[in-house]
Amino acid sequence: MNKTAVFPGSFDPFTVGHEALVRRALPLFDRIIIAVGENAEKNNLFSIEMRLRMISKVFDGEERVEVTRFSGLTVEFCRRHNAGYILRGLRTAADFEYERAMGHMNWKMAPEIDTVFLLTSTEHTPVNSTIVRDIIKNGGDASMFVPSSINLSDYLGR
Repeated sequence: MNKTAVFPGSFDPFTVGHEALVRRALPLFDRIIIAVGENAEKNNLFSIEMRLRMISKVFDGEERVEVTRFSGLTVEFCRRHNAGYILRGLRTAADFEYERAMGHMNWKMAPEIDTVFLLTSTEHTPVNSTIVRDIIKNGGDASMFVPSSINLSDYLGR
């Protein structure tokens, strides 16, 4: 049986924590789809096209990782792509409470799709896209918080 997981998020930007989570999940799944959410309501720093390019560059050569955009319900995206799992990372207890609630709601809507949680490694626990985005917006050097294959200046015009 093909085990496909969807890793959904806005990934604005994609961080070292996101990369580590996907790499740790690869032995568990045959394929991981990184689903970059389109949300017109969000004030994103990077366009969807930029985020797709960034993430694709990180996993260039890894045939089992697919990067694509999505909108709407994650469970409907999973169904369209024959994915039986939603991959989520947990950094803190607050993450757990939010993700548990979301996982239960997804399970109620689509009981054939399970949510799989992986704990974030301790060195990546404080790293989140909101803080990294704030560092970038304020002119700080956020390079240590994004995968080494991403050169932020290529996307910021600096």
